[in-house]
Amino acid sequence: MDIFTIISVESEHYIYMKNLVLSLVAVVVMGSGQIASAGDITGKVTLKGTPPPEKAIDFGDQCSGLPKPADAASTTRHYVVGKDSGLANCFIYISKGLPPDKKYPVPSTPVEINQQGCMYYPYVSGVMVGQTLKFKNSDPLMHNVHALPAVDGNQEFNFAQPNQGDVNDTKWVASITKPEVMVKMKCEVHAWMFCYVGVQDNPFFAVSDKDGNFKISGVPAGTYTLNCYHLKATAGTPGITQQVTVADAPVKADFTVEVPAPK
Repeated sequence: MDIFTIISVESEHYIYMKNLVLSLVAVVVMGSGQIASAGDITGKVTLKGTPPPEKAIDFGDQCSGLPKPADAASTTRHYVVGKDSGLANCFIYISKGLPPDKKYPVPSTPVEINQQGCMYYPYVSGVMVGQTLKFKNSDPLMHNVHALPAVDGNQEFNFAQPNQGDVNDTKWVASITKPEVMVKMKCEVHAWMFCYVGVQDNPFFAVSDKDGNFKISGVPAGTYTLNCYHLKATAGTPGITQQVTVADAPVKADFTVEVPAPK
């Protein structure tokens, strides 16, 4: 074997090993079924402890026969726990470290909350200040949307959606003008219908999925305080926090949320 053949074989081996290592790194930093890249924060929220039983919802004659999503709930959704104790519906956001005066472009794509089977879907969502939030009535009966913000400057609103197919996207942007974790939404027609919206002035937030996974993309380099808020487990607080530093590689940030002791 001549020297050029040896060099060629070694080069191919080097390229193979390099690609193998990169592939393994990609698998390690995978979150929510997606490969993470530099500037991404991925993680999982795990619930520790046994939550109280969810309460069954009495949908009554009016709502019980309506078509529902495949993953429809028939109980309250206080603690939605998935694979390996993953906790859904947590709002994860950066609370400190971003430049205070920096303005971020507002997404042109609206977020939609659907009223279907006399429930709000999704139960927890997130938007930027100024981003359109559309409310859709998919049921053949009347619902309404009543926003109950708690932050000064954010304004309460309440409107009816009497017909199937009604969509309203006019009230939100004009009324919710400041960050708030979380804005409570309810239906005055059906007492069990609630959902919650986390509002931020930047795009660096996420909601944990059914198995507790989350991903925040495109975070600029820096050191930040990352908060994980759950409606029941961290109620009355800004949530569980940890410090993360974003540089030239994906960042892993897992949270463990404990079920509060009974009062």
